[in-house]
Amino acid sequence: MNQPSRALSAASEYLHLNRAQWDERAPAHAASPGYSRQRFLDDPAFLSDVVRFDLPRLGDIRGLRAVHLQCHIGTDTLSLHRLGAAVTGLDFSGASLAEARALAAATGADVGYVEADVYDAPRVLEPGSFDLVYTGIGALCWLPDVRRWAGVVAALLKPGGRLFIREGHPMLWAVDETRPDGLLAIDQAYFEREDPLVWDEDGTYVETDTVFQSTTTHQWNHGLGEIVTAVMDAGLDLTMLREHDSAPWDALPGRTTADEHGEHRLTDRPWRLPQTYTLQARKR
Repeated sequence: MNQPSRALSAASEYLHLNRAQWDERAPAHAASPGYSRQRFLDDPAFLSDVVRFDLPRLGDIRGLRAVHLQCHIGTDTLSLHRLGAAVTGLDFSGASLAEARALAAATGADVGYVEADVYDAPRVLEPGSFDLVYTGIGALCWLPDVRRWAGVVAALLKPGGRLFIREGHPMLWAVDETRPDGLLAIDQAYFEREDPLVWDEDGTYVETDTVFQSTTTHQWNHGLGEIVTAVMDAGLDLTMLREHDSAPWDALPGRTTADEHGEHRLTDRPWRLPQTYTLQARKR
């Protein structure tokens, strides 16, 4: 990423700005090799890298009613379906959901999709009806209030239902990734702040020749303790928290090495930085 502008705009702008950039990038993401659309079409057993990574922790989800919050173009959602869950995907980007629906239709998958802001999920989905709430990489950073998000998760889950999330680690989000000397320097906020970081970027995280017009986004970091506390205060009991020294994308270009599964680690002493984490919690 480029360095963020410190200019702040009204909180009401973030949904408009962020939705515009996801709407514009969804077709490019669907066409990119990184999302492996063709492999989903060619292989009925193929799973996304994110879901496959956590299979030992996710366990058997056959027959569970699941919702995937902030599902984007639906590759993780389809993967949950292929593991046997009755899954619904929710996202605020209509263009992203168009790609998700097209992929599901092309593979013959019975996956439902709902267009809504994640904070509105309990109003557009049946509260207290889900066995599993799933969230994947790169979701929480788009939300200004992690406690409000945890309340949404609790509202959707049945008693005994569980939250399962793999996310970018807040330490990773706080690193200045642009330093030419390669040092790991903490330059961005680690803890949640009321004001967003306002980014201006004309690219995206997949390979594409597309020139984008929607370049401004608002993002927030949330400390790991803030996330865990929010989940527990919402009425869930933490059952697993594992930090990983890898990420399923090249978060620090020029400083990582990918393994055979597409997980990127620091080439030099990877134990210095947690890049992602997996968290699970059950509703009391």
